[in-house]
Amino acid sequence: MNQQQHTSVEAALRHYKEGIGTFTQKLPDIAGSFNAFTEACFKEGALTKKEKQLIALGISLATQDEYCTIYHTKGCLDEGASEQEILEACGVAAAFAGGAAVSQAVTLVQECIRELSQTH
Repeated sequence: MNQQQHTSVEAALRHYKEGIGTFTQKLPDIAGSFNAFTEACFKEGALTKKEKQLIALGISLATQDEYCTIYHTKGCLDEGASEQEILEACGVAAAFAGGAAVSQAVTLVQECIRELSQTH
């Protein structure tokens, strides 16, 4: 993998984190409530954190949300999902979202796996 590929995903994650930081400073009540809500949604429950990240990845692909696709691919890896589990979740998203999900799965998700799994 070349250096440009390696930094593109990390740059997107940094960009998102910077943006959410600015948003939080400007609208702390809204951001705080949103963050508390999403943290509660991703807590271990009847579904594992890994399962929730796989679901979130599928939804990210289906809605064509590039930042969430990167963020939740990382979340899948952080929670111990294998490449096969991640790609199967992409397949399920593609069954519902068609070509848009496939195009992101065969490009962005695989790029994230290559880059981010080096740190896992």
